[in-house]
Amino acid sequence: MKLQGKVAVITGAAQGLGRTIAMAMAEEGADIVICDVQKDLLPGVANEIEALGRKCLSVCCDVSCSRAVSDMFAQAGERFGAVHILVNNAARVPTSPAEEERRNRHYTYMTTPVSRQSLGITSSLSDEDWLKWWDVNVHGTFYCTREALKFMEPQKYGKIINIASIAGVSAASVHSPGYSASKAAVASLTKTVALDVAGANIYVNAIACGGVLTPPMEAYLANISEEQLRALYQMIPLGRLGQPEEYASLAVYLAGDEHYLVGQVISPNGGTVI
Repeated sequence: MKLQGKVAVITGAAQGLGRTIAMAMAEEGADIVICDVQKDLLPGVANEIEALGRKCLSVCCDVSCSRAVSDMFAQAGERFGAVHILVNNAARVPTSPAEEERRNRHYTYMTTPVSRQSLGITSSLSDEDWLKWWDVNVHGTFYCTREALKFMEPQKYGKIINIASIAGVSAASVHSPGYSASKAAVASLTKTVALDVAGANIYVNAIACGGVLTPPMEAYLANISEEQLRALYQMIPLGRLGQPEEYASLAVYLAGDEHYLVGQVISPNGGTVI
């Protein structure tokens, strides 16, 4: 029970990676605060956590709203009296039809012998394509971090884990420049906050995820051709996407007390970026 007696806040926890991280931390003894905008899914996750003998507070919260984030942490403080762990997992991801078309164009270009040319992605983006990533991915990460530190700094203890992406440390997601830039901002914020608060015994690190078999990714895979699927796997040396549990185990490790990692961006990605 590596996290016995700890209180962990996990954003975007109604499904996918966030849910898996919440369950993994509960299994290690932590009481859990889960938040998401998908209100209808939260009770089921809370029931699963409580079935493990842990306490759970579920809050419908849009992390892009600073007031909503402040209210959520106030509820966490009232219920548990402390926050020891924060996982900034909530994020907007590229799943629109236009983004899937650009993704397929990118994968084809990278795996098929064709003449070199511009992919025409950046020059075709609208203001909306660019701006929509920042509210949840960057502002939400900052708002939650700021509120968590109000607990962590006085108690001189805390673990913050930001869920970044290989999109932010490489050109792996050239099909979505705005998403890539937002995740690069998360990686940079991880480093600056880590240096700011390390002296208060607060460890801040990031997980730059490769492909994860979450519901949005599963939906994407179900709608592409066999040839496109092979092209995707051809770009991953391990030949497969990561399971949520593989990422969750790293999050549990970073939330524990048996490491010396501060300000690191760790990227489990099956060898896609080495």
